[in-house]
Amino acid sequence: MSFKIVRYTVKHQEALVDLWEKCGLIVPQNDPIEDIQKKIDYQPELFFIALLDDQLIGSVMVGYEGHRGWLNYLAVHPSFQKRGFGKKLVEKAIAELRKIGCLKLNLQVRRSNKRVIEFYKQIGFKEEERVSLGLRLRNELSK
Repeated sequence: MSFKIVRYTVKHQEALVDLWEKCGLIVPQNDPIEDIQKKIDYQPELFFIALLDDQLIGSVMVGYEGHRGWLNYLAVHPSFQKRGFGKKLVEKAIAELRKIGCLKLNLQVRRSNKRVIEFYKQIGFKEEERVSLGLRLRNELSK
């Protein structure tokens, strides 16, 4: 088996959206095609996919705003979970963030997603005493 992590290219768009659907990452308020395009437009060098024998099985969007790094859309196809591929994607994200001087990595997980929280804890993340606040900047009714 040949496993590799490479930068995302548009030829993988359909498979990527399918992966995100299978992993339950698509929510009504986010358009996955739009999210992909926005990442391509901003820091495309921090957008990775995992290929196993040239089949797309994983993804991670990495962000850096000059102070902290962020992980989004970390996904591993359900048939390939619990084999270390997710950890390898996180390690790739960390390596890339270190190269550009990032000192801290953050992520957000829905509190109800206990399985994913446990995954992150197992690879070294710690729950912090923070409150996550959000403000939608797009009126969903104006689409």
